[in-house]
Amino acid sequence: MLVDSPPEPRAETAPAPPSRRAVRAAGLLLSLAVLVLVALASIAIGAKELSLEQVWHGLFEDSGTYGDVVVSERLSRTALGLLAGAALGLAGAVLQALTRNPLADPGLLGINAGASAAVVTAITFFGVTSLNGYVWFAFVGAAVVGALVYFLGGSRGATPVRLALAGTAISAALYGYLQAVMIMDEAALGKMRFWTVGSLASATESTIRQVLPFIVVGTVLALALARPLNAMAMGDDTARALGAHLNRTRALSMAAATVLCGAATAACGPIVFVGLMVPHVVRSFTGPDLRWILPYATVLSPVLLLGADVVGRVVARPAELQVGIVTAILGGPVFIFLVRRRRTAQL
Repeated sequence: MLVDSPPEPRAETAPAPPSRRAVRAAGLLLSLAVLVLVALASIAIGAKELSLEQVWHGLFEDSGTYGDVVVSERLSRTALGLLAGAALGLAGAVLQALTRNPLADPGLLGINAGASAAVVTAITFFGVTSLNGYVWFAFVGAAVVGALVYFLGGSRGATPVRLALAGTAISAALYGYLQAVMIMDEAALGKMRFWTVGSLASATESTIRQVLPFIVVGTVLALALARPLNAMAMGDDTARALGAHLNRTRALSMAAATVLCGAATAACGPIVFVGLMVPHVVRSFTGPDLRWILPYATVLSPVLLLGADVVGRVVARPAELQVGIVTAILGGPVFIFLVRRRRTAQL
């Protein structure tokens, strides 16, 4: 008589690990949550101490009190920080992909120098004194230099090396002009000294309305270039084989970076390290795929900029330390650490 043997115990299947795409998406959602928290901190914390009740009242019940006015100013400042941070981070990521240089930033291609030279010219030779007046000069200066770098870099035959060399040469010439004008005109020196360090303190609704359309257009264009820039990262020959249009991609990338950095620099002045450091950090955990680098840089760059602005308001109470100074102080050591860690990992 045959006796059925007991069934063999089935090995339990381990749950499948989450996909890399799901992890990246979850990380992006977490980054958005951090951005919201930092934005709220930017509204609630400042050089002038306010209670949470005053902050709440200023946000939802505008009655013209001192606290309401302060909160209104901080709202404009926070909004500009969100826009400028996203623009600088996205511009830096695009330029690093375009030049195939992880140390590239908007200053490498002369965009900051073009905006600064245009503002000095506006103040010295045209008597422009208000932010709303020279914001347009700064934007036009950045755009002109961006176009000039592209054409001097070879236009249709532009290469990452040519673009970097053209940008470096133009930056040197423009900074020489800037220093010469400021030395000869003390009034220009006094007005430029505040603008050149980079600040969100002069944020107004008018300034935000002026730069918002440019940042929106630049952001959409930059995000749309993720796939062709991914192809170009594998080399020109491979990119052509994959159907990428090299000249068009380079021209559009220059246009996107110029619009984004020009708008941010025009509104806040040249702020360093945001466009350099954030894309570099993001690349360390997303990998080289620009379809993830660009969105992450768009979200995390305002976190850095607004966080630095909050620190600058707190450490020097009742005065303020401008955000451009704070990003330079924080960014330098952090970036050196990241570069050394990257070098150690390669050894």
